Amino acid sequence: MSISSISPTRLGIFCMLGGMFFISVNDMLVKSLSGGYPLHQLIMLRSVVAIGFTVALLMAEGGFKLLNTGRWVLHATRAVFILIANTALYAAIASLPLATATAIYFVAPLFVTLLSIPVLGEIVGPRRFAAIGVGFVGVMVMMAPQMMAGEGGYGWVVVLPVVAAAFYAGMSVLTRKLGQTSRASALALHMQLAFISVSAVVYLVAGDGRFVTPDSNPSVQFLLRAWVWPASADILPILGLGVLSAIVGYLMTQAYRLSHASVVAPFEYILLIFSLFWGWTIFGEWPATTVLAGAAIVIASGVYIFLREGRIKVNRPA
Repeated sequence: MSISSISPTRLGIFCMLGGMFFISVNDMLVKSLSGGYPLHQLIMLRSVVAIGFTVALLMAEGGFKLLNTGRWVLHATRAVFILIANTALYAAIASLPLATATAIYFVAPLFVTLLSIPVLGEIVGPRRFAAIGVGFVGVMVMMAPQMMAGEGGYGWVVVLPVVAAAFYAGMSVLTRKLGQTSRASALALHMQLAFISVSAVVYLVAGDGRFVTPDSNPSVQFLLRAWVWPASADILPILGLGVLSAIVGYLMTQAYRLSHASVVAPFEYILLIFSLFWGWTIFGEWPATTVLAGAAIVIASGVYIFLREGRIKVNRPA
């Protein structure tokens, strides 16, 4: 069977599944490197590699003129949101089991639905509001036991995936809004430039590690430890982060371009299975039963929202 013979919907699903797999590999590599490098050094190196692919895509779609959209405030806000989301999520991954951070982060679609009301003017009915409420109950099921300090608990770090999810949702909603006038390549280039700029500032302010001590929380150490020259054994994984960033961006764009969001979005939850696999095989981790139970509640509510949105859009008069 050739690619041309596959329906756009199925091809979109395959792109989504591929995107989720490569995101899980990216997260696994970040966690693997978090004990020896600061986060923003990894982001800087990843973005330097990824920006080459992004510029090539921008040139193919129309060149640098696509960057001038006249909506700089929204672009800057979107960049700030994705910066905060990435920082919070990866800081959480440094301390939490990979699958636990991923499971809590799945609250993001619930935030997207909520934010679509004021930003996009979308109407959310009582059924979807009820599903959002159920989803947040699932988040509390996951978080409450994990927030207890001491043996078996992680304290404040458990909040970081929720912060990441909230700002990722804000970025997603703004992407929908900006996507009406901006190409995906332009949005991606703005994001990579923001990553490089902020990482450079972090290096100038905290690159010598002055704000962290050896007994600091692993998440704080990952954020603020001193920048170091990469070991030869780590160069390939670090370069791989940049390649993965470009691949994920392309696959996710294709997934939502080829298929309706209500069709492909539920397949994002396959990421939890990949995270469970890497956590178990690479790091010897397995999430608590409460995390798996809460994740099931969040995923069920998220899938219901996606399916409900798809049904409403199909039945809505043109």
